[in-house]
Amino acid sequence: MSSATPAPVADWSAYKRLSPFLRPYRGALMVVLAISLVSTALGLAQPSLSKLMIDQALLRRDMGALVRIAAIMIGVTVAGFAVNILASYRYVALSAAMLYDIRVALLRHLQTLSPRFYGSFRLGDLVSRMNSDVSDVQRIASDTMLSVVSNLLFFVGCVAMMLWLDWRLFLVSVVLVPASLATFAHYQRRLIALTRDMREKGADLGSLLVDTIMGMRVVASLRAGEHEVGRFQRKNDAFVGAMLRMQIASYMTGALPGTLMTAATSAVILYGGWRIIEDGMSIGTLVAFMTYHMRLLSPIQTLMGLTSGLASARVSLGRIFELFDTKPDVVEGAEPVPLERAQAIRFERVAMRYDRDVVLRDIDLTIAAGSLCAILGPSGVGKSTMADLMVRYLDPDAGSVIVNDRNLRDYVLDDVRREIILVDQSPDLFNDTIAANIGFALPDVRQAQIEAAAHAAGLDDFIARLPLGYDTRAGERGMALSAGERQRIVLARALLRSPSILILDEPTSALDGETEQLIAGRLRGVLPDATIIIITHKPAMAQLADMIVTLTDGRARVERRGEPVHA
Repeated sequence: MSSATPAPVADWSAYKRLSPFLRPYRGALMVVLAISLVSTALGLAQPSLSKLMIDQALLRRDMGALVRIAAIMIGVTVAGFAVNILASYRYVALSAAMLYDIRVALLRHLQTLSPRFYGSFRLGDLVSRMNSDVSDVQRIASDTMLSVVSNLLFFVGCVAMMLWLDWRLFLVSVVLVPASLATFAHYQRRLIALTRDMREKGADLGSLLVDTIMGMRVVASLRAGEHEVGRFQRKNDAFVGAMLRMQIASYMTGALPGTLMTAATSAVILYGGWRIIEDGMSIGTLVAFMTYHMRLLSPIQTLMGLTSGLASARVSLGRIFELFDTKPDVVEGAEPVPLERAQAIRFERVAMRYDRDVVLRDIDLTIAAGSLCAILGPSGVGKSTMADLMVRYLDPDAGSVIVNDRNLRDYVLDDVRREIILVDQSPDLFNDTIAANIGFALPDVRQAQIEAAAHAAGLDDFIARLPLGYDTRAGERGMALSAGERQRIVLARALLRSPSILILDEPTSALDGETEQLIAGRLRGVLPDATIIIITHKPAMAQLADMIVTLTDGRARVERRGEPVHA
């Protein structure tokens, strides 16, 4: 697991942390609880009716009483069936709405995390938490939780009725309960630890599959297919072993306590039979008591069986809340101010480090409004870090990034991302049409605007060659297209938004020189007043710039129209 996440949740506090998501549905959940109480009362009425049927009708040979009691029993059964359906339907609808809220909250939280998080956290583990863990919680929330409440209510009701019928017989029936609960607690602790281990092994397996699929070209070119199969087999064997250990613990958690509780039934029959023979207890009382006793075993065994699901959901909740507990590197101020239009951008003694490695050292420079600035330097020198600072994916460890004579931290974060757009060196496309990728998240964009942005990004000839034109799908992660085509589509997406500061991180690394010059020449025409910052290792792109910043060993050397200035 990534070091970006805190220690796992080790107790039932994960369930307590659901309270903010439960709070909006308190009223509706109380209605479901009331319906469940009615359902429990109807279920508890059946054994008492059996007692009346035996003592008041059968033993007295009263046919009229038999018919009346039988009719009541049928009515109670039908009513209980209808009430159960109503309770289940309402609860499933509420749990689905609550789990939707959790998913949305998690998705929004993940959107606040910086590239550092996604660079260090395993993709397979993240997908496992968002998919398998949230699905597990949804399954438990929609099925198990209502079952737990219903069985607890029925258990309390059975205990009350058994005490009312005969308290001495009740004491005999519960003599083995302490041993049953002790056995249950022992195996439950093992079950929780084993469930988490299984989840981690499953995440390891998922991460391996993601890595293999994403690197399939390398696997094929190096004839490493059997090597990958061997790695998969080892991870799969570890996952299956963890799953089998969890299944054994799950079985023992329910089976052993249930066996002890079943043994108590024999004691109830022996003692109850003696009471009928020697003490005059009615047969109807024993039959009703035995019915409650057998029904008492059912919720106990059901609750014990549900513990595996609850333990699994507890672990899943812990893994989900670990993501929630991951603190974003960038947070908005308490009273942010709006950013209407970004002008000049300035670095004041900016320093940045990753772990122990210093990336930027006391950077002082000003990029004038409306200029075209090129940032040069070898890989790993801090160029992309400067870009991340300018769009506030990160905040500097020391110093300030200033826009319009104000610290970038002071602005509304949405305004910063609207006015300052970064086109990454690794273009991200969605499995949708080219038009949808260019106009992503702009619901009112017109086709003519999409085509104008595509023209500015040099996509005309490419689009013209496609049978479906702009309706051509980009494929998973845009892999149906070449690297250069993906770069131009992402550039068109940025140009469509008309930012006041556009940052291009290696925007033409996969393009030929002619296309590179074509795009560079069009940028100023599309964004005549914008500040354009190009991060590149190609001197040809830098020749178009008004200002060149060269990074070496974390420090910046600035040239303005051929005049070197050290910063």
